[in-house]
Amino acid sequence: MERLAKPVVGVTVGDPAGVGPEISIKALLEKSVFNECVPILIGDLSILEEINGRLNLGVEFRVIEAPAEAKGIEGKVNVIDVRAVNVGEIIVGVASAASGRASLQYVKRAIEYALRGEINAIATAPINKKAINMAGSEHIGHTEILAALCGVKDPLTMFYVRGLRIFFLTRHVPLIEAIRAVKRERITEVTLKINRALEWLGVNRPRIAIAALNPHAGEDGLIGDEETKEIIPAVRELQSMGLDVLGPFPADSIFHQALEQDYDAVLSLYHDQGHIAAKTLDFYGAVAVTLGLPFIRTSVDHGTAYDIAWRGLANPKSLVEAIKLAARLSRTYNPGKE
Repeated sequence: MERLAKPVVGVTVGDPAGVGPEISIKALLEKSVFNECVPILIGDLSILEEINGRLNLGVEFRVIEAPAEAKGIEGKVNVIDVRAVNVGEIIVGVASAASGRASLQYVKRAIEYALRGEINAIATAPINKKAINMAGSEHIGHTEILAALCGVKDPLTMFYVRGLRIFFLTRHVPLIEAIRAVKRERITEVTLKINRALEWLGVNRPRIAIAALNPHAGEDGLIGDEETKEIIPAVRELQSMGLDVLGPFPADSIFHQALEQDYDAVLSLYHDQGHIAAKTLDFYGAVAVTLGLPFIRTSVDHGTAYDIAWRGLANPKSLVEAIKLAARLSRTYNPGKE
């Protein structure tokens, strides 16, 4: 798709039994979203209309058959009706095969549009791992689905919050396995991919910090030896390749230092190390970005929140930020750049 003044962003509404449809509607009530892009909700009109009526959100839906028909008119929400599930087929706040199948169909439809160039980027509301498993998905979550359908072997996840970029050596694995994965070869491989991904985003000569695994970065081997045996050798190897990589730095300070713009990105060694930093800084403002795909994909940094689904309590801020970031990144993202 031609890069227009306002990119077209497809917003998948997530698990219909969760908060996804609610925050999707609420997000498109925000003027700031329309200032950045032309958004399109990809989901089931019957679900959206039910939530709109129950919560008195007062949204006017504009049903379209294809992204080319979308108009960026504040107060009128473009919807592509996937017709995957009806209101009576789901139980609000409960994972089911029906809600899982629907959320999978929304994502697949959005990917089709993006690969054909009909939309510039995708922003996703949350899906539920149990629900998509019940629906027969062989993939554990969004990132794995995107990778498989786009033919990408190992995409990168980046967290973005208030200018802070966080990447991950490992994510959805038990902590003991994450520790075992702290190896020189893996750190080198992932950091090279991070450097390339940042260049795709337009960052010239990225400055990357590596977080330590142990307290105080291991104290020269007194508190664990992963730093001396694996991380430091990886950093030296990367530096010998000409990359601007430093570390390891104690994890209790490096995220703050990166936020102060000393670094373009931080490599977190495991899931919670980076997530805690991002969510403490701004729980509702953190956005997950998938890089390495042919297009930009962003996502909220929270789950389906079944306990508050369809009750008017869900905060749309993370999705608002995800949609706006998707639009901004899509303007400069060039995954073919070497």
